[in-house]
Amino acid sequence: MAPSSMTRLATDIGGTFTDIVLERGAQRFTAKLLTTPHAPEEAVVEGTRGVLEAAGIGFADIDVFVHGTTLATNAVIERKGARTALIATDGFRDVIEIADESRYDQYDIFIDKPRQLVPRHLRFTVPERIDVTGKVWVELDEAAVRAIARSLRTEKVEAVAVAFMHSYANGAHEQRVRAILADAAGGVAVTLSCEVCPEMREYERTSTAIANAYVQPLMAGYLGRLKASFAHEGYKKPIHLMTSGGSLAALETAARFPIRLVESGPAGGAILAAHIAAERGENKVLSFDMGGTTAKICLIHDATPHKARTFEVDRQSRLMKGSGLPVRVPVIEMVEIGAGGGSIARVDALKRITVGPDSAASVPGPACYGRGGTLPTVTDADVVMGKIDPAHFAGGAITLYPERAVAALDESVGEMLGLATAMAAHGVGEIVDENMANAARVHAVERGVAIADHTMVAFGGAAPLHAARLAEKLGIRRVIVPADAGVGSAVGFLCAPAAYELVQSRFMPLDRFELRQANRLLAAMSREATGLASAAAGGRKLAETRTAFMRYAGQGHEIAVPLPARALGENDIAAMRERFEAGYRQLFARHIPGAAIEILSWAVLVSTDQAMPRRLGKPRGKAAPKPIGTRPVFDAKSGRAVKMPMYDRHAMPPGTRVKGPALIVEAGTSTLVSAAFDAEVDAGLGLVLAARKAKAGSDPSRRR
Repeated sequence: MAPSSMTRLATDIGGTFTDIVLERGAQRFTAKLLTTPHAPEEAVVEGTRGVLEAAGIGFADIDVFVHGTTLATNAVIERKGARTALIATDGFRDVIEIADESRYDQYDIFIDKPRQLVPRHLRFTVPERIDVTGKVWVELDEAAVRAIARSLRTEKVEAVAVAFMHSYANGAHEQRVRAILADAAGGVAVTLSCEVCPEMREYERTSTAIANAYVQPLMAGYLGRLKASFAHEGYKKPIHLMTSGGSLAALETAARFPIRLVESGPAGGAILAAHIAAERGENKVLSFDMGGTTAKICLIHDATPHKARTFEVDRQSRLMKGSGLPVRVPVIEMVEIGAGGGSIARVDALKRITVGPDSAASVPGPACYGRGGTLPTVTDADVVMGKIDPAHFAGGAITLYPERAVAALDESVGEMLGLATAMAAHGVGEIVDENMANAARVHAVERGVAIADHTMVAFGGAAPLHAARLAEKLGIRRVIVPADAGVGSAVGFLCAPAAYELVQSRFMPLDRFELRQANRLLAAMSREATGLASAAAGGRKLAETRTAFMRYAGQGHEIAVPLPARALGENDIAAMRERFEAGYRQLFARHIPGAAIEILSWAVLVSTDQAMPRRLGKPRGKAAPKPIGTRPVFDAKSGRAVKMPMYDRHAMPPGTRVKGPALIVEAGTSTLVSAAFDAEVDAGLGLVLAARKAKAGSDPSRRR
């Protein structure tokens, strides 16, 4: 069955909203509901009922169901996971405290390190030792493991991470511990580092195994309830989960390795932005996803999001590497900050307005929701400034109370700074926009790119409201707000391939390359990755990509070198050196002739083929439709409200042009077209904001 003739459902659970997208042929139905944190599956089922009713079909008519969620991320950040223990090699009890012995801020003696997921009294060790080649030096002390099992029962431990030295080279001891615990401590969930992260670097591997164990009972329970709820409604086909690397995995795989879901929602947004870029021939894109709780920024070049092999959860300093808990899994690289519609605004001890990172979430929510929230949020500021029309918010499904937003802003910001309500709201908006602009600047500088050369793709419930101002701050002159931007990440899920990537450490000097051993390792990884990808592929054709991570001997970081997707031969060894040196020259403008090169890790990615979307043409220009009304929006330059025409986005066909300033409303979000931009609907129903040409003598890069 071709995708265009299938009925496909995508759901995305965020900290504030749960987004639902149903595609049936050329039709798309969407819904946005407040997340139900006590039982997240309830909002998913309720929202799905709504879109199915609109489409006139039932649960049994769904062909494909793709799901993403931030539950794993929130469990780590809020420390709401399972009571977890660690079993490590004798002498390595404190590897997660020692970490890599670095400090993320060298000159701050009061830095806060993230609180560990396993307290010290629940970190156990046993005598055993395996070396870097996989050779056993000290046999596992099974009696010590059984003694630990008794302690686990006494301490009421729910999950265990097992991380032994060099288990990536030989996982036999970890596997034996799991068998003993299954017999002596039945019911405890066990995560093995040799399975979840079979790579070198003891600290990162142990941290990843602990994080997986910490969220595994929670996620397995939730995914089980979700599957049962949908089966009860009539959907009994597979459920696919979006991973942090931008691919789809089977529900069973996700329940086993839930740490791969930590950035699943944001990954869907990056996939959508890459799809938008390919359709429109945009080579340099900045993806801007602002929801209810966080804002996510990602660089996308040549329609491919930047990817990484590690990221950090629960950073203590939002823009400083090393301040969070490292998790080593494939991930789309992005910066995420606490700057969403629900981010709480306050005045600090220095009389400065600060925003986030804490959020009002869906319970109690922003003050204007009337659900018990009393602290002002970004959404409250947007309502007070007139950017949000209460009659069109969330398609009218959520009633807003502007007077409560006014009261919250006055009490927590305006009265403390002697500001009128509108100016206090403007201050909150400027701070959150500058926070996001600064994060984008840092992200771009770290990768050596000029941010102003990019086109912004803005989506999420709050991003279209803030995109124009953010673009002005960054010097970006073109913004694309895709169709159904309010549920953009869920739309992106439907563009993702079914895939699974394995990374395995196996040290090998290039000048003593063991061809037979390398081919055995790659073949075994290929079989495992193919099996896990096939579960989500549904019979679709799979393609394979192989990679070696190489470095000059003694260096601290590796370069990814592509390998042929077949058995390696003698001629490939010289080719690997050439590709490594070419990659090294690209990064450092030179290489080191004749220097020893070593391979640390190998990767195999098995994925369904993804056809590139067809390039869009240019529609004929059309005049703007008649406004559905006007709305007063606060203008800081004049210090008063300015009447803006308000347009219904669904009444704007391709080619429609609107001059700024204007407000364009739709069910899932609203787009603010500032006076610096004009807007046009392109052939793919994307709303394109183009900066007006600067007047003679003005410098648009200095606009703030």
